[in-house]
Amino acid sequence: MTGQPDLATPEPTAASLTVDALDLEQFVQVATHYGKDELGFVVTPNVDHMIRHRESREFRDYYAEAAYVLLDSQFAASLMRFRYGVVIPVCKGSDLTDALFNRVIKPDDVIVLIGTSAEQADALRQRFGLRNLLHHNPPMGFAEDPQAVEAVLAFIENVSSFRFCLMAVGSPRQEMVAQKLVQRGRARGMVLCIGAAINFLTGGEQRAPQWMQRTGLEWLYRLLQDPRRLAYRYLVRGPRFFAQLSKDRLAVRHR
Repeated sequence: MTGQPDLATPEPTAASLTVDALDLEQFVQVATHYGKDELGFVVTPNVDHMIRHRESREFRDYYAEAAYVLLDSQFAASLMRFRYGVVIPVCKGSDLTDALFNRVIKPDDVIVLIGTSAEQADALRQRFGLRNLLHHNPPMGFAEDPQAVEAVLAFIENVSSFRFCLMAVGSPRQEMVAQKLVQRGRARGMVLCIGAAINFLTGGEQRAPQWMQRTGLEWLYRLLQDPRRLAYRYLVRGPRFFAQLSKDRLAVRHR
C-alpha cells in the first residue's frame, strides 16, 4: 500500500518530486518478488536528474509514470536532511544493479539489456552464467529517430515477458523509452533505468572508495577520473541544485 507522502517543504513553488522511502535492501526484496505479470519502471534520480526534473516538463512527465523513484545520491540525501530535517533512504542504481546480478537474477531468467557494448553483454553472460540475456544497442542519437526508438520498443516487447529490462542508454533517453513501454502496455516485467551501472559491473569504470560513497563525494571521484566529460555536469550545472532547495517540494512516499 502507498500512504500519503510526507512533504519536505510546505509550499511548492515549482516542481514537486516524490521519492520512495526504500533503501537498497528493501528494494531488492521488492524486485525479487515483482514477477513477470505486470509492467513498471524504476528511476534512480541523482542530483543531475533532479535538476532536469526541475527544468523539464517532459522529464517530469516521465517520472510521473514511474512505478518506483529511488534516491541515488547520498549527497542529495545529506543536503535534504540538513535543509529540512527529512531522512531519505538512498538506493543507488549501481548498487542495485550489482545486487540484482549477484543475489536475485538466476541463470535461466530472461534479462533484456538495452545499451552498452556487445563485449559488455558477453562479459555479463560469462560472469553470471546467463543463458537468456538478450541485448540490443541502439545507434548514437537514436532518441531523435522515431524508427530507431520503435526498434528499441519492438525488441523489448518481442522478448517479453522478462524478469528485468535494464535500460543503460543514459538519461533522459532511458526514461523516455520506459515511459513509452508503459503507455503501450505490451511488455511485462520490471524495467530499470540504470545509466552507467553496467560499466561499473563489467570493469569499464571504477567506483569511488567506500568512504567517498558514504560521505556523498562519489561525484568528486568521478569528476577526477573523467574531468573532460563531467566538468560541466558537476561544476557548472550541478550548483543549480542548491537554488532548487528553497523552491521545490520533495515528497517522501512510504509503502
